[in-house]
Amino acid sequence: MDAIEYRIRKSLRRSGKKFTAERQAILKEVMSIHTHFDVEDLFGRLRHKGIRVSRATIYRTLPLLVENKAIKEAPHQQGDFVKYEHIAGHTHHDHMVCIKCGKTYEFKDEQIEKLQDVICRRYRFKPVDHHMDIRGYCHKCRTIKGG
Repeated sequence: MDAIEYRIRKSLRRSGKKFTAERQAILKEVMSIHTHFDVEDLFGRLRHKGIRVSRATIYRTLPLLVENKAIKEAPHQQGDFVKYEHIAGHTHHDHMVCIKCGKTYEFKDEQIEKLQDVICRRYRFKPVDHHMDIRGYCHKCRTIKGG
C-alpha cells in the first residue's frame, strides 16, 4: 500500500491538494475490501469503525484512487450505484453479471487473454487496458420460472 499512497500523495501535491486523514482512512479501508463495493458500502464500513468521513469526501476521493490505479469501476446492474474493486496487488480478471439477480462472477481464462493479444497484434493495436463483462443469467435465475 505504501507505493499506492506515495502515488496518491504525489498526484494530490501536483494539483495543490492534501492527503488528509480522511483520504488516508478511505484508502486504507478500500484496500481492506476484497469484494465489489459502492460508496454506501464504504461509508457504512467507515462509520461502523467510528471513522467520520462525509459521503462527499468519498465521492471526491474514489476518482483519485481510480486515476492512480488503486481501484477500478466494477460491473454493476444498470441503475445501481457504481461499484468498485481494488486492483493493487490483484491479477487481472473478467466478470459475468446476472442481469436478473445482479450476482457477479469473477473469472480468468488464459485462452481469452491470448486471443485478445492475437487480435491486437493483427490490427497493430497497442492495448493499455481492457475489461470484459459478460451479461446474462446465472444458473439459479435460469431455473426459476421466467429466467
